[in-house]
Amino acid sequence: MDPDLILRWLHVIGACVLLGTGAGIAFFMLMAHRTRDPRIIAHTAGIVVLADLAFTTTAVILQPITGVLLAWNLGWSLDEGWIALSLVLYVLTGLFWLPVVWVQIRLRKYAQVAVEQDTGMPKEYDRLFQFWFACGVPAFLAVLAILWLMLARPAIAVF
Repeated sequence: MDPDLILRWLHVIGACVLLGTGAGIAFFMLMAHRTRDPRIIAHTAGIVVLADLAFTTTAVILQPITGVLLAWNLGWSLDEGWIALSLVLYVLTGLFWLPVVWVQIRLRKYAQVAVEQDTGMPKEYDRLFQFWFACGVPAFLAVLAILWLMLARPAIAVF
């Protein structure tokens, strides 16, 4: 088999996992949040944390590896404008994603405590959810921009 084709395939699969998992997590967390039911929020947040750890983390680690190997195999320089901009956006995405994972774990804990104590969600939950949402939007938009850059490979003068 063609190693370039395998690398492209793995890289595209990784991009699909990042986009799909991100969109799915955002959708399910938002729908659970809207119920205001601590049981639903606790259950959903538990699945979301697991999905982020299993899928997103794996893709986050493998994506730059497959990307660098693919660029080297195809003779592309990592300082080509679209690649450099993609890497900057990738780091930016990570800077937003890391706090999101921490917040999801905290949201899950708040919901679990509310279930155990048979209370509503505390005000801190709402503040953290807003922070989660505020971090998620730019991270998701950055992933969309990276995908566009990968497909269009525009001539961008960065250096």
